[in-house]
Amino acid sequence: MTRRRLPRSFYARAAHEVAPDLLGQVLVRIFPDGARASVRIIEVEAYGPDDPASHAFRGETPRNTVMFGPPGHLYVYFTYGMHHCMNVVTGGTAEGSAVLLRAAEPLEGEEEMVLRRGREGPLDLCSGPGRLAQALAVDRRDDGLDLVAGDGLWLEATPRPETIAVGTRVGVHETTRRWRYWLDGSPFVSRGRPGPPTAKRRIPRARSMTP
Repeated sequence: MTRRRLPRSFYARAAHEVAPDLLGQVLVRIFPDGARASVRIIEVEAYGPDDPASHAFRGETPRNTVMFGPPGHLYVYFTYGMHHCMNVVTGGTAEGSAVLLRAAEPLEGEEEMVLRRGREGPLDLCSGPGRLAQALAVDRRDDGLDLVAGDGLWLEATPRPETIAVGTRVGVHETTRRWRYWLDGSPFVSRGRPGPPTAKRRIPRARSMTP
């Protein structure tokens, strides 16, 4: 199946607008050895300007500089001394916003992902931000990759399911921003620490969803 890449305009919106539109989209990875894998995005979290939970809250640093660059690039950070996490940069240049990719469903190249994860079983391969990055062999060397014009990692457009679940972000204490989104009922959702009760709703597709 031939799909079109998501255009730059898709990412050039507020993080909490881009985040639900990422659900159901296909992330394609071409490994350094030429092997290919793809996953369907199942769960995401938005981080915007003036957001105490965001890495960009205290301004630009050598670690987070990609967040302040143009939208449609990959921001990768290392956490807890052991995990890499992937984020899609959103908004405008110098804004400092991104969407964390929390979980995905393997579609192709499962053998490649098993090799990199050291685990078998599709439910365990990409159900968490650290697992997802490891399965796709993404680390700090991939920080800044262009998701629109690059050839190592990109997102392809697919029809998005209408019903999603909305809740508070994992590990974030403030509850005013319900900026965690996931596909309702999917078994691939990460097993993060439970928050307040979630809501289920239909979110109209933005016009910029169409490449």
